[in-house]
Amino acid sequence: MLSIDLNCDMGESTHLWPWSVENDRALLPFLSSVNLACGFHAGDAHTMHELVEAALTAGVAIGAHPSFADRENFGRSNQLLPPEKIYDVVLYQLGALDAFLKVMSGRLHHVKPHGALYNMAARDEVLASAICKAVYDYDPRLIVYGLSGSMLIAAAHATGLSTCSEVFADRTYQDDGQLTPRTAPNALITDTQQAVAQVLQMVQRSTVTSVNGKEVPIVAETVCIHSDSAHALELAKTIHDTITIAVKR
Repeated sequence: MLSIDLNCDMGESTHLWPWSVENDRALLPFLSSVNLACGFHAGDAHTMHELVEAALTAGVAIGAHPSFADRENFGRSNQLLPPEKIYDVVLYQLGALDAFLKVMSGRLHHVKPHGALYNMAARDEVLASAICKAVYDYDPRLIVYGLSGSMLIAAAHATGLSTCSEVFADRTYQDDGQLTPRTAPNALITDTQQAVAQVLQMVQRSTVTSVNGKEVPIVAETVCIHSDSAHALELAKTIHDTITIAVKR
């Protein structure tokens, strides 16, 4: 039987991107790990508190989902910051989320950057290294979740951190293994069966078919879905019923 970690970005409600914590809660039975927004692109202290408690109760591993300080654009705008500021931005958010875990006797499991920070770290060695240094200095036991084949995964290995190479159920890919930009009309996969077929290909064959029909090599150790997509619950249930879900330790 196939086995994979199924993760989901959560706690991402803002006044511009309304999303209910109850919608997130409904997904938890079908996931093995979650990435919780830490307030910089979405979410707030109350959201973090509620979802940390819910995830711990559900036995789901909890990761931090840090981003640039960019609530106006949901963390999707590129920012050119020096490495020391990237370090501070990431470290600050890890501490904010981890406070709720500590008072509930939980432990942070992983770190997955969000949005522009994630995409830039996939290509930028200096930025990726700054993120990984912050993670390592905070807790060297933490696992870095990053795009399969990315600079972030390479930087984490160089820093001495464990990694989990991530693939996406509901996003399309370019010929170089990068995600199709969200600004492109074909960036998202909205059909559940198409998304599940992509997941099975990535897990079984270690490849993904790009938007141009090219079969691209890929490492699939964790599959991401997005909680704010219209078919997130159906997709999570279907993947859960098709593949054994297990978090990476």
